[in-house]
Amino acid sequence: MMSKKVIIATHNGVFHSDDVFAVASLLVLLEATPAVSTVIRTRDENLIRKADFAVDVGGVYAPDKNRFDHHQIGGAGKRGNKIAYAAFGLVWLKFGGQICGSETVAALVDSNLVIPVDAGDNGVDIYKKTFVGVVPYCVDDYIHNLRPTWQEGMDALDTRFLEAVAMAGQVLKREIAHTKAQIDAAVLVRKAYQAATDKRLIILDVFYPNEKTLSGFSEPLFSVFPHPDGSWNVKAIRDDISSFKNRKDLPLDWAGKRDTELARITGVLDAVFCHTGRFMVVAKSKEGAIELAKLALKS
Repeated sequence: MMSKKVIIATHNGVFHSDDVFAVASLLVLLEATPAVSTVIRTRDENLIRKADFAVDVGGVYAPDKNRFDHHQIGGAGKRGNKIAYAAFGLVWLKFGGQICGSETVAALVDSNLVIPVDAGDNGVDIYKKTFVGVVPYCVDDYIHNLRPTWQEGMDALDTRFLEAVAMAGQVLKREIAHTKAQIDAAVLVRKAYQAATDKRLIILDVFYPNEKTLSGFSEPLFSVFPHPDGSWNVKAIRDDISSFKNRKDLPLDWAGKRDTELARITGVLDAVFCHTGRFMVVAKSKEGAIELAKLALKS
């Protein structure tokens, strides 16, 4: 079978997360087809017009014609949360479900990755600065630092762009994989919650990502689950998993204690370690972890 040649056009010059991820998304989409994809970076209108896809260039948003620019007067629309679409979001709006194999997965990837990139490209702040001079290191920063420095010169821009696209493709694939796994885990965590006699303590026989799901229920205070090294963790549940405020802290006199000292204080012989933040305590066995959790509930 002859492979179809597909041309993806984007702008030349300095690249950003927006055009990098838009191109990466299309390349991931086309991996499943018998296509040979070529990326061109140009502002030549004739070349853009002849391309099969045009992203972040061309001044046109026409998804039926695979034109995905947002720089024209009036932009290319906004989401319900008022964050305007950039090229990544426009590509994702049309092809996200197809790339992920699920509209549900695509919607979560949109929230976790696509919207932050679009916001950054459109100059929208999505977080508050708590400390002067300290900001999160975001995907925009990572993509920015893949560009040549001013001392290195701009001759390698196109090469660095393709390197950035390859990296973005891997980021996107891993985001999709983790999102699918989290959706599957949520089903199992809900079953564990429903089966729990005491809804304050949720015991998982296998580790699943659980904090986000359990924070959606009002009762859970602690979860118990195995760690890959064979130990068992007790973890405090938070209302907001991006914060460090526990619904209930582990006992103060456990904080920072280890091994013999922690075993003496708790009476749990195989207790191993309690974090100073009082959100996690570890035992060597499931039984020891459950005993620690029950003591924490009573404290």
